[in-house]
Order: sequence, then structure tokens, then C-alpha cells
Amino acid sequence: MAKRVKVLLSTLGLLLGGIFIFSCSKKQVQQNTPFDTFVQFYQSVNDSLSKNPSYICAEVKAKMAETDDSTTHYHYAMLLAKAYMFKSDLDSACIYMDKAEYYCNHALLVPEVSDLYAEIYNMRGNICARQGVMDSAVVCFRTALDYRLKGLRQEVLPDISMNLADAYVRSGQYDRGALWYRKALSFFDSLNVSEKQRFPAYYGLAQVYMELRDFDQCDYYYDMAAKWYDEMRPYEQCIYLNNRGNSFYFRKDYPRALEMFRKERALACNYPDMVFEEHLSEMNLGEVFMLLNQTDSAAYYLNQCQDFFRSLGSVSALYYLDTQLIALALRQNNLPLARKRLAEAVKPDYVEPNMLHIRYRNLQHYFEEAGDYKQAYYFLRKNQRIDDSTRNERIKMRTAEIDLKYKQDTTLMKQKIFIQQKENEVLELNQRMYIWMFICFCVIALVVFIYLYKEKQRDLLHVKSQNTITALRMENIRNRVSPHFIFNVLNQEMNHYSESGSNNMNRLVKLMRRNLELTGQLCVTLAEELDFVHTYIDLERKSLGERFTLSVHVDESINTSKELLPSMMIQIPVENAIKHALKDKEGERKLWIDIRRKSDDVICICIRDNGGGYKVTSRNRGTGTGMKVILQTIQVLNANNKKHIDVSVNNVELEGGEMGCEFILMLPGEYDYNINKSI
Repeated sequence: MAKRVKVLLSTLGLLLGGIFIFSCSKKQVQQNTPFDTFVQFYQSVNDSLSKNPSYICAEVKAKMAETDDSTTHYHYAMLLAKAYMFKSDLDSACIYMDKAEYYCNHALLVPEVSDLYAEIYNMRGNICARQGVMDSAVVCFRTALDYRLKGLRQEVLPDISMNLADAYVRSGQYDRGALWYRKALSFFDSLNVSEKQRFPAYYGLAQVYMELRDFDQCDYYYDMAAKWYDEMRPYEQCIYLNNRGNSFYFRKDYPRALEMFRKERALACNYPDMVFEEHLSEMNLGEVFMLLNQTDSAAYYLNQCQDFFRSLGSVSALYYLDTQLIALALRQNNLPLARKRLAEAVKPDYVEPNMLHIRYRNLQHYFEEAGDYKQAYYFLRKNQRIDDSTRNERIKMRTAEIDLKYKQDTTLMKQKIFIQQKENEVLELNQRMYIWMFICFCVIALVVFIYLYKEKQRDLLHVKSQNTITALRMENIRNRVSPHFIFNVLNQEMNHYSESGSNNMNRLVKLMRRNLELTGQLCVTLAEELDFVHTYIDLERKSLGERFTLSVHVDESINTSKELLPSMMIQIPVENAIKHALKDKEGERKLWIDIRRKSDDVICICIRDNGGGYKVTSRNRGTGTGMKVILQTIQVLNANNKKHIDVSVNNVELEGGEMGCEFILMLPGEYDYNINKSI
């Protein structure tokens, strides 16, 4: 029983283990797709993009040559374009973007292709932002966000949201900028991103409040971002230093602004590929030095950066640079140079209000120096209108920002309430599931307990049956080979001592020895049982007299040395027939033993006498111990077999009108005599 339970548990464990291994192997297979390999590579080199884009270009080109999957190949191409953008090689970046977009336009819109589209439009938005075309940048970033929501790489959603927020801020839509920065924080929350990765959203919100001139909120978010300054990548540190320098610039705290811009330039100079950040910091340094009346330093830094921005073709940067160069010429009292630079200055379609305000201030100064006070007054008035408009716009933006923040907070609150409700439902569902699991566990435990209890009871019953059989056998032995029987046989031998008597003595010894041998065996061969019966009858022949006849018939098809039957199954009925029916009978005493094959599987053993039949009131009916042994032995054996041994005892009418008793034993084929197999 214990072995069966162990085998059952082992099989269950192997089954669960197989399921677990299969599921793990399935996951492993899923992780080895080409796109997943690209994602792993991207994550491993992302930090190095801004530090060493040239190295990344070489690594990505090698990966592109090894990749057979088309979609993954163009994902590598977009990573290469991103590296070129960090190198400020926008022409090469655009070449790879165009190739990737051409592939997407002719491919099925599966999630991997949606991710590729998102990369393309996000990159185009970044290039438009660098060139100052903010309306186009907004469109690109929104398209990138839509595609990213259909893709697989949801973890980069916050980055696109922050890019979109930057574009709105630079186009003067500060309320929408703040909205998308907060949406980026919401994406961080939903993705369970750690706090140290959220600093871009913090310094983005700080920039919004800087533009709205809410410097308390501005410093609050800058301080939040500063906690993770050491965790930032180099280009992110440059963005932080540049924006924080601008916040001091707008407060006219020029020494602290100068400190931030110097740190930005020193950082960018450590990375040869961060050319854009280096020259941007030089342009900011030029303006701050000019405001501090340090024109030589201002001229140095402005001359350092102007060739780069003119080659880059960034309209907004060139407008800002031309404004500073005009202001520098005026501070140097070089009116002809200021006139020349004013004539050569770029004229963009859209100019940020802050830059326009600086340009008008310089134009007012220029016309004052030129003696054209009417024009100077004209630009003074325009600047005042810009100030009023900007102030009004800031108030509107501030109001709109508060309104959007309130709406977003309300939406978030509703979402949190909804999520909490769903979590409560899930919790309730889990509780129900745990309750049902507990109930199932209890039911299973109860079933196992009942099963084990039944097995224990069966074992106890088996032991009890074995003990009963042993006791009955011993009692039968005592009854069959009793001192009275031995005394009678010995007395006969003493009175009729002869050579034949000596044979009877040998038979008696054989009978007693064989009887003891059979006591310890549950089954014997048919030949052994018949031999024992013949020995017993030979010893009883003298007491039965000359009129006793024995007829034994065995079918030729039965191999008595191979066919098994329970021990004493023939001897006990024969003994009962002799003792209780034939010994005291007058006249002829007959005993028949008939063994025939009824079918291929069944052997019929019939023991019949002419002793007048079985009578309950007979004085010779005995104790019934022999039949108890037969019936209980058969009961124990049948409990372990599908086919059963059948026993019947009947009174039959014989030829000549005599009555007799008939004992019939039906033995099925392939019967199992092993009663220990269930233990």
C-alpha cells in the first residue's frame, strides 16, 4: 500500500515537473526570437549611445550583417540612425530612416512593425525639434506615440511622451507640455518604473514652470531631478544643466547661470560626439558673458559656435545666434557691423516669444545708437506689447495648466478608483479561489484518509482472516489426526500385525508428515492433494470394511502436476464423507471423486457418497470445522481475484433410489493464490 501511494505521488510530481519544464522551455524559446535579441542588445548599448556613438555605429553595422529577419534588420537600422543623430550627422540618420520607412510602408502592420514606425517618427520628431520646426515635431511625436501603443515595447512610452511635452513647451504651449510630462509620470507608474528613472519628467516640468515664471515650482522639480544626477546619462546631464542654467538666466541670476553653462560645456567636451551640446552651451555662455559686460569672452564663445550652427541649418538656433551677434556688435559700438549682421540675419516663419523679445530689445538699442528714435520707440512699443501678451499668455497658460492638471488628477483619481474596484474584485475572486482550493484540499485529504483507512482495515481483515484460517487448520488437524484416530489405527495394527500392517504404519507416518507439510501451504497441486487423499483412504479402509469402494476419475486433458487448488479442498470433503456418512452405513459404501474440465478455464471437482445425504439432526454431523476452513480460505482468496472459486454442497438422489451428499468445487483458470499482493 505504501509503495502504491509513493508511486502515485512520484508520478504526480513527475507530471507537474514535466509541465513546469515544458512551460519554462517554451518561454525560453519565445525569448530567443530575433526581435527579442535586438531588444536585449538595445538595452545593453543604450547608455553608450551618447557617450560613444561611433563605437555603437560599428557594433550595429555588424549586427545588421548577421540578422536574417527583415523587421529586426531595420530595427538595427533605426538604432544606427539614432547613433548618427548623437554624432550630429543628420544626413546619414535620415538615409537609414528613409530605408526603414520604405520597408514599413510595404510590410504588414504587426506589433514589431508598429514599434519600427514608432522609432521612425520619434526620430523625425527629434530632428524637427533640433531644426526648430516644432509643429512638425509635435505631429511626429504624436504619430510615434500612436504606433508605440500598438507595438510590443511599451516601456519606451514615457520617453515619447516627454519628447512630445518638450515639443509643446518649445512651441509655447506650456499647458500641454505639463500635461504630457504628467502623462509620462503616469506611464512610469503603470510600468512600475523606479523613481531614479523619472528625472527627465521632473526637469521637464521644471522647465514648464520656468517658462510660466513659477520659480518655486521650478526649483522643486529641479531639486527632484538633481537627486538622480549621478544616474543620468551624459546627454541627460547636459539637458539638466542647460535647463537649470536657463532658469537662473530668466531670474537674472547670471553668475549661477554661468556656472551651470560652464559645467555643461565641460561635460560635453569630455565626449567628442556631443558636438551639439558643446556648441549650445557656448552660445548660452556668449549671451551670459555679454549680459555681464564681458564682451571679449562673449565674442570668443559666439565665434566658437556659429560655424557649427550655420552648417547645421537650425533656423531657431541661427535666429538666436544672429540676435546675440547683433547685440555683441552694439556693445562693441560697431554700428556698421550690427547693420550688416541685421541684414544677413535669418528670417524664420515662427519665432519663440522669448527670442523675439530679445531681438526687439537689441533692435531698439540699435536704432537708438543710429539716432532713429522713431524706430527705437516702435520696437520699444512692440516689446511692451510682447511683454503684455506674454504675461497674459502666461496667465492663460497657467490657468489652462491648472485646469488640465485638475482634469488629469480627476481622471487619475477615477482610474485609481476603478483600478481599486477591480483589485477588490480580483481580491474577492482570489479569496473565493483560495476557499475552493482549501475545500478541495480538505476533500482530497478526506478521500486519502478514507482510502488509507480502508487499506488499513483491509490489512487488519486480511491478518484476521489469516489467523482464523490458521486456527481452523490447526483445529482441523487436531480433529483429523486426533489421538483417538491414532489409537484406533495403532490398535488395529497391534491386533493384525503383518506385512500389510507394516505398510499401514508407513502410510500413517506419511499421512501425519504430509498433513504437517500441507498445513503451511495455501495451495497445492492437484496431484499432491489426490496423493494425500489416497493415503488417508488407505488408512481408513479397514474401518470401512470390504464393501467400501472408491471411484476416482480425472480427465486426461487435466495435468494434475500443474493445476493448483487450495490445500485440503478435496481431503476435507472426503474425510467428512467417510466419518459422517459411510462409517456407520449398512450395506455398500461408495465414494466417488470426479475431476473434469468444464471449459477451457474451469475445472469441476465433484465428491459424492451414498451415505444417505446430509442431515442437520444426524448424530454424526460433526462440528463443521472442516467446512469453515474451506469457506473462509476461499473467501480470502476470492477477495484478490476477479474470477471466484465456487463451492456447493447438495443432497442428490443416486441410482437405485439411494440418497447421497455431493460436494462440488469449481476452480477458474489463471487463479492467483498470492494473498500478500495488497500489503
